[in-house]
Amino acid sequence: MKVLGIETSCDETSAAVVTDDREILSNVVRSQIAEHEIYGGVVPEIASRAHIKFLDGIIRKALEVARVAIAEIDGVAVTAGPGLIGGVIVGVMEAKALASVLGKPFLAVNHLEGHALTARLTDDVEFPYLLLLVSGGHCQILNVKGVGQYELLGETLDDAVGESFDKLAKMLKFPMPGGPKIEALAKSGNANAFELPRPLLGKKNLDFSFSGLKTAVKKVVDSREFPAEDIAATFQQRIGEILVEKMQSALNATSAKRMVVAGGVAANLHLRGALQKLADKSKVELICPPVALCTDNAAMIAWAGVEKLRLGLVDGLDFKPRARWPLVNL
Repeated sequence: MKVLGIETSCDETSAAVVTDDREILSNVVRSQIAEHEIYGGVVPEIASRAHIKFLDGIIRKALEVARVAIAEIDGVAVTAGPGLIGGVIVGVMEAKALASVLGKPFLAVNHLEGHALTARLTDDVEFPYLLLLVSGGHCQILNVKGVGQYELLGETLDDAVGESFDKLAKMLKFPMPGGPKIEALAKSGNANAFELPRPLLGKKNLDFSFSGLKTAVKKVVDSREFPAEDIAATFQQRIGEILVEKMQSALNATSAKRMVVAGGVAANLHLRGALQKLADKSKVELICPPVALCTDNAAMIAWAGVEKLRLGLVDGLDFKPRARWPLVNL
């Protein structure tokens, strides 16, 4: 079985071909950083126009790299939400057109489920498992019971982790994307240079809050009392401490044997290291997808399509793109 995946939910235009044997035949990603960098963030209208301009060529390249003819595709999977609605619509309409012309199944994939199932593509992880989903727009702890079966255990009450990294980068006047630049800068900094709050630590629930931490670090930046590398290192250290404590509580509450970290922020090697120490101490397995598959890409969407297609979970061509689509509402 070969599934074509399409991803256009934000500022990456991507297409991929993945098999039910967990083989990534191609995964072509075009970043839009150059289009948005001068604005200091993603502009939805510009993102949508770039998807329209480049998506056809990227799909052709994905098929060429995979050495698969379009007629050999067994299904067309696409991010149908959540995301910037203009970009989501572009991808969904393309996927519907291809599925209709080819007479192949159309598979509407939740973008978050794509991240959630990536570990099954890369490491063949069995259900159930505990998932920490950390990205630019989301921070959630979920109990993953099966395809389409998610129990929300905790989530951010305000900002997401990736958003917080990006805002600190903006405070420090770094160009986008901010997260990788903060991680690189933090390597040469003192992670205990000053005090920053750890919101909601010690609380019994598994929810997160990062707005207070963001406000506190802004005061430090404005004070100009510490070098940028110390600010980056201390901020990153506090984020790690928050994630580790909440995941420790989640492990205690669920008795999970497997812990998966997914989403764009999972590419941060410092945070991976902190969670690996937790896994070792708790004697559970930690699975982190390769860095290239943590950020938005079509391979994860194609794989989620494979998972759905194997279960007969095919969608109709009347499926409506969604700007919001919580995992627990699948």
